Amino acid sequence: MWSPQQQQNMSQQQRTLGMTSAITMAGPKQLDHDRTDELIETLELYNVSVTEQELNHRMEILSKLNNLVKEWIKETSINRNMPPNVAEQVGGKIYTFGSYRLGVHHKGADIDALCVAPRHVDRSDYFTSFFDKLKEQKEVTDLRAVPEAFVPVIKMNFDGIEIDMLFARLALREIPDSMDLQEDILLKNLDPKCVRSLNGCRVTDEILRLVPNVENFRLALRAIKLWAKKHGIYSNALGYLGGVSWAMLVARTCQLYPNAVAATLVHKFFLVFSKWKWPQPVLLKQLDVVNLGFTVWDPRVNIADRYHLMPIITPAYPQQNSTFNVSMSTRTIMEDEFKNGLAITDDIMVGRATWDKLFEPPNFFTKYKHYIVLLASADTPEDQLEWSGLVESKIRHLIGNLERNQHIKLAHVNPECFPHYESNEQSSTAQPATPSPSDTSSTEVTEKTAVSDSNPVAETPPAPNVTSPGVTTPTPTPPPSTPNTSSKPGKEGLGSMWFIGLVFEKTEHLNVDLTYDIQSFTETVHRQAMQIKMMKDGMKIEARYVKRKQLQSYVPPNLLKRERKTSTSNSNPSQTPRNGTATPMMSPTSESNKSSTANNGASNKKRISENSCDGYFKKAKMGDETSGQGDESPNQSIVQGGEDSNSTSYSLDESSNTYVNIGETHKSTETAGSQIVGASNSAALTKEQDTSSVLHEGFICT
Repeated sequence: MWSPQQQQNMSQQQRTLGMTSAITMAGPKQLDHDRTDELIETLELYNVSVTEQELNHRMEILSKLNNLVKEWIKETSINRNMPPNVAEQVGGKIYTFGSYRLGVHHKGADIDALCVAPRHVDRSDYFTSFFDKLKEQKEVTDLRAVPEAFVPVIKMNFDGIEIDMLFARLALREIPDSMDLQEDILLKNLDPKCVRSLNGCRVTDEILRLVPNVENFRLALRAIKLWAKKHGIYSNALGYLGGVSWAMLVARTCQLYPNAVAATLVHKFFLVFSKWKWPQPVLLKQLDVVNLGFTVWDPRVNIADRYHLMPIITPAYPQQNSTFNVSMSTRTIMEDEFKNGLAITDDIMVGRATWDKLFEPPNFFTKYKHYIVLLASADTPEDQLEWSGLVESKIRHLIGNLERNQHIKLAHVNPECFPHYESNEQSSTAQPATPSPSDTSSTEVTEKTAVSDSNPVAETPPAPNVTSPGVTTPTPTPPPSTPNTSSKPGKEGLGSMWFIGLVFEKTEHLNVDLTYDIQSFTETVHRQAMQIKMMKDGMKIEARYVKRKQLQSYVPPNLLKRERKTSTSNSNPSQTPRNGTATPMMSPTSESNKSSTANNGASNKKRISENSCDGYFKKAKMGDETSGQGDESPNQSIVQGGEDSNSTSYSLDESSNTYVNIGETHKSTETAGSQIVGASNSAALTKEQDTSSVLHEGFICT
């Protein structure tokens, strides 16, 4: 038993964690322990933890890498005329960060590592002599270096484990094995790339120091990460949250409920962040004042920081916003998922549902009426790996372009990348939605396609729209009846697909031109590929606009027909967020709906502790096929037919007649080169923020 003085000291210490005092210091009840046990058993079904054997294997790999680093640094030191006995003592070390360091990595997950070297070892040495040394190791495969990245990295597969390894050179003569990277003074006189490389380790260690109970934090974080991945909101590159951001949100929840067990923390996580007043920042501690000259997140000083939509600030100097990629659409989607999660965990905590309901993924492919299919393809698997990675890293720019279109309310990108093989028949008639930058033919890009939304189950859509003299909508050619995913890569190469769901404004006879939005994205990708000298023959990007019914040509039927375990017939189909976007509520949000869903979906499930329950991308192809085939392209036109009647409850777009234009071949004799017709890019996205209080975190009440 703790003495009263010890309890008071402990309580005082816990209350100082974070920017505010704890919401409650109450300890767990027996029901909370029961729900935590149930959560543990549920997570085991998803293989989110690793076995003791795999843990030992990872430790062996890191030990081998650490020895390689020491050996390499010794050799490099001797080559710089350092006496062998001195070179033996300069050291060098491997540090880990990310999910592995936090203790929440799953089976088969990669390891984020950092190589720290003394001052006489350069980054150029790391990407030459050390890279060559790795080549000689029989355990190393898929070795590749990315020295020009924002955070330079060497990627490899070491004895079956994927490893991303960064490099940092400290201004020290020696790197002892006992060195801790916590001290800010270590950053003095370092170049920005070294500081960014060190930041991962420093942030991870600081998060662990700022949570009151590490084990509860880890279990809750495993659950939240699994939920985020299942619901398609785990991807920093695409504008959602990455691993470190989710870790900081869970850590903030732990600070607000320091004595809560994991099940309670998961529930309170959704309570706190479904009510969070974004763009109020999430801070785990007061911002440090360290005058080493590095830029830190501060909207009072940096104008760009005032426009961050969902700031989650790293706790180690130099403090940065880990979510600067978040857009209005991705924030809206995540806010709705927080609300849905709260409704589900409310049911779980009172026994109306089980934990597996929280991890049921929504069906993205029945959620919207309109989609953009973004395809990236290359001629070889090696080229495709690089090309798809570049395209994926730029999709957030496409989402930004779409959001600035005054007719689009929401652009929802699915983080999952799907394989795609273009058949010879398809590729012979397919036409890129926009010309490549190198295309000098005289073309005008404006595909006119009619889509009717006035009657979701109508059999006949409205007549094609004519929006320019002499140019009418081409007669659509039906796409293949089955997805082409089983085809073998041939001359057309291997491809990757991403899907973007669109919600349009509720307007009669809406005419939407996405030509400029897609053209801008395409040029951004091409420009970046040219700058880093990645561009090769056969690398292409293409965007296709499709209706929900046409998705059967791109994804397997089981994804289109997959039904959720719980009934959604009585759930609230939409909710209006702050920006007015209606998004689907995949779980009930009212008491009556909760009860209905619990009765329909959870009544047949057995609780673990009880015998029964209580009642690829947006557009631009880099080919030279921009003329002469547009009217016959099965993938550039839209099948004119009714929507699927069995999925209209998920639809968010109620506009009666929507015409989407993303590229149609039209030869012009008056001007050379490509023209963009009807560009809709005048609506700039702005966000007013109260900068006077942006650094102050409010109290969350229960």
